[in-house]
Amino acid sequence: MKVRQKLRQAIDSLYAGGQATAEAYTPLVLECVRVNDVGQAKRLQSHMDLHYFTPNDTFLHNRLLHMYARLGKISDARNLFDKMPQRDIISWNAILSVYAKSGSVENLRALFYKMPFRDSVSYNTVIAGLAGSGFSSQALEVFLRMNREGFEPTGYTHVSLLNACSRLLDLRKGKQIHGRICVGVLGRNVFVWNALTDMYAKCGEIDKARWLFDRTDNKNVVSWNSLIAGYLKNGQPKKCIDLFQEMQLGGFKPDDVTVSNVLCAYFQSRLVDEAIEVFNLIKNKDKVSWTTMIVGYVQNGKEEDALNLFAKMLAEGVKPDSFTISSVISSCAKLAYLCNGQVVHGKAILLGVDNDLLVSSALVDMYCKCGITKDAWIVFDMMPSRNVVSWNAMIRGYAQNGQDLEALVLYEKLLQQKLKPDSITFVAVLSACNHAGLIEEGRIYFDSISKRYALVPTLDHYACMINLLGRSGCMTEAIDLVNNMPHEPNSLIWSTLLSVCAIKGDIENGEMAAKRLFELEPLNAGPYIMLSNMYATCGRWEDVASVRSLMKSKNVKKFAAYSWIEIDNEVHKFVAEDATHPQTEIIYEELGRLIKKLQEAGFMPDTKLVLHNVEEEEKFASICYHSEKLALAYGLIKNPHATTPIRIMKNIRVCGDCHMFMKLVSKVIGRPIILRDSNRFHHFVGGSCSCKDYW
Repeated sequence: MKVRQKLRQAIDSLYAGGQATAEAYTPLVLECVRVNDVGQAKRLQSHMDLHYFTPNDTFLHNRLLHMYARLGKISDARNLFDKMPQRDIISWNAILSVYAKSGSVENLRALFYKMPFRDSVSYNTVIAGLAGSGFSSQALEVFLRMNREGFEPTGYTHVSLLNACSRLLDLRKGKQIHGRICVGVLGRNVFVWNALTDMYAKCGEIDKARWLFDRTDNKNVVSWNSLIAGYLKNGQPKKCIDLFQEMQLGGFKPDDVTVSNVLCAYFQSRLVDEAIEVFNLIKNKDKVSWTTMIVGYVQNGKEEDALNLFAKMLAEGVKPDSFTISSVISSCAKLAYLCNGQVVHGKAILLGVDNDLLVSSALVDMYCKCGITKDAWIVFDMMPSRNVVSWNAMIRGYAQNGQDLEALVLYEKLLQQKLKPDSITFVAVLSACNHAGLIEEGRIYFDSISKRYALVPTLDHYACMINLLGRSGCMTEAIDLVNNMPHEPNSLIWSTLLSVCAIKGDIENGEMAAKRLFELEPLNAGPYIMLSNMYATCGRWEDVASVRSLMKSKNVKKFAAYSWIEIDNEVHKFVAEDATHPQTEIIYEELGRLIKKLQEAGFMPDTKLVLHNVEEEEKFASICYHSEKLALAYGLIKNPHATTPIRIMKNIRVCGDCHMFMKLVSKVIGRPIILRDSNRFHHFVGGSCSCKDYW
């Protein structure tokens, strides 16, 4: 502080004394540069202009230019450069450096081609600036010009060029540059070898990258990071973790980049506990490490942990970025936690990232998955720009929420925007046709995938068509589609076929699909239960017992079915005939009141849907106390006079009796009910459902 104060006083004295000489200016300029005092430097420059000082050479002005360049003061540097009475190559290179560091590519290129003379520094600066700003192809073009003009590239040049090849994934050019390095005089320059390792790793030649790494002298943290990131990119998280451990044994201290990559490797290997251990060892956790953990939790189905960690991140005062926010919103979407999603939306607005393409698309998806397509549309409509991901989120959201025609209209608007649909778009479009029973339109859209857009139909597309054909009564055509697919049918295809057979009562084809699933997924309880239910519906109890016995012999565990409801930012989960909730007695009283009210209106629980050979009384109890009914009763208890929709989530598909129950309750209480099951949303309003009884 005292140094800057003395500098200011010295310049004050200069102003008080009037004109000055180069001898007076020189020490003051050098002191400004030494302490990086831009304010006093500009005062000196103003004093020179005021007294029409013209130096005999470029020394003083170049020193100021370099300081402005180093500190990123673009306008100050350009202002001085334009006023300079004479310029040399150092002056031109200094202003080039300003544009390169700031990413002002157009200004960088324009100035470079305007230069009356250039040297190797000029070329290195431009190549590095272009490569660092993502203009990799242009960086390589400038290098060719550098060669033509006879300038010898340095290690710095080659590092920039290799980085450009890495971005372009251009292995051929990367190998050419490697050849130039081998015949040059760069020796074992660690920076060049690191760039080579990184280039080969990013271009998919990870073994070559390892060979270079093992022969790199004087390895530094960047050396280790290049190969660790390479293993991660090439789908070898185990080797990434092994190398990290080797790095620690070698006495190298990991940096933020190392930790971020290793955390990703642990999550890819589903070693969540190990990732947590590494994360907890970080003393100064930055935004990248927090975000990596949050994303890792989401990828491993630990959305609630992701939300809790995000809360801790904010409590620690770490500012999230758009990638963090979008990942947290995705967690809210998967859990259908509307309140949390709205809070994160508010946080995005405060941070100024709500219009970010990644965040906006995630918000559209979140509101759709919470059953609020109106809010999703508001976000979508206000987006300053959209890509196919954004359109897909809205189209899929409409389809999932029973707004099938809106989904198809929006698809046509996507085409009007001259955007090319992708595979995900067609899954959403075919799903909309499926739910709306539009079989001819579905055929047209399915054919257009390959014929109009030159895409290869995926198994997801075939599953949609099998579902559409089967439900529309074209079972023979559906079976033919399975048999004539260019792909080997997987569990998705056979599950879809089995589901259609269960709805249509097609035992023969259902048995075939189930047996294929027993082979592909022997421990998946779903096919066993579905086939057993088909037998039970027909009263074939011996076959039911046979399937149950097969499940027992293979030790197949039935997954737990449950529903949950969010009340006052708190989530309450229920299973069938649940007795664990603190307010169980009141919940059952409320549910009993509802059932009685519906019975008075003529509704009787459909005990035929209880696919067990038990007494009628036991069937009645079983069907009446399904988890979604308990969740509904609890929602009515907590907010008895509200008019807003009751929102319930279920981890499997809703049964026919519960579906009918929800429709009638929505009519009796005059309040909408939104139920999201594993397949789609059901919006129950006034005794009707948005799915048109499709479930």
